[in-house]
Amino acid sequence: MKRQVILLSLALLLLSGCDSAKHPENSYPLTAGGAYSASLSLDGRFAMIGSFEFGGHLWDLQDRERLYDWNHVQGGFSDLVASAFSPDSDFAVTATTTDLVLWQTHNGQPVWFWSSPGEILDMALSAQGDFALLGLANHTAVYFDVKNGGIRRTLRHPARVRSVALSQDGRFALTGADDYIARFWDLETETLISEQHFDNIVNRVALSPDGQLAFSAATLSSARLWDTRSGELLHSLSGDESFITRRLSHLAARFSADGRQLLTGTASGRVMLWDTETGKYLQSWRVEQRGRMGPVQTGVYAVGFSSRGKLAIGSNGLLNELN
Repeated sequence: MKRQVILLSLALLLLSGCDSAKHPENSYPLTAGGAYSASLSLDGRFAMIGSFEFGGHLWDLQDRERLYDWNHVQGGFSDLVASAFSPDSDFAVTATTTDLVLWQTHNGQPVWFWSSPGEILDMALSAQGDFALLGLANHTAVYFDVKNGGIRRTLRHPARVRSVALSQDGRFALTGADDYIARFWDLETETLISEQHFDNIVNRVALSPDGQLAFSAATLSSARLWDTRSGELLHSLSGDESFITRRLSHLAARFSADGRQLLTGTASGRVMLWDTETGKYLQSWRVEQRGRMGPVQTGVYAVGFSSRGKLAIGSNGLLNELN
């Protein structure tokens, strides 16, 4: 028994000694308490957060100013489970489990309100806010016309579609589902091009801007970089360490504009930067907590790149500026 305690203490010491995660350079609240969801615009200028108390808030991160409060019901607050920005940052879409609203970021005005064809689990928005890719609990991902209404494409799965991503030109889609498979699709033809099989639910996917690289991660399992055209595994980012296997759940991921770096965020509050060419880990941070009386653990809901550095939003509603 004594030997087991010594070995466990040694393992914990080694793990803590190897954790070189840095603290954020700055952090500040985007909401008074915790959040259901959060997203960052591609240029890092805007943040959208679905708060526990007062619904949605759009922030200008350059001026640290809350611009608009967005809700789906007049005079009430909405539980926003997902949000996304168009690549040009001109539009944002927010969603409850049953409906979605397209907004203009420059004036905060709604463009249109739609009921969803199924329970919304995740979504991505195309250029100019024309289409939203919805990951649904009814075993489909649908390419929805957010400005005119109607489903343009339906990607059928044998399980709930947990996570979705779009290439910047809107031609290709990446989906992660509860059947342990990540799939890459051609939206013009509704054709499956390639896929990656995991040993657990695929809860986060991301595409490089040109659609050539895919990131997919399974719950408490491996995270991978792979070639979308061939389906070839390029790098395994977690889950195969030689000494002690790391069991991570990635909640957020974003490629840099040139696709050479990848930023990921985990359920345990860690943000990691990776080199996509080599698969090498470059740097990591721990997001800030909300004081000593706050939750012991904070998940990372959104990560992104900006002209001033890297960003992460925690489930506690804090924005973290990373150096």
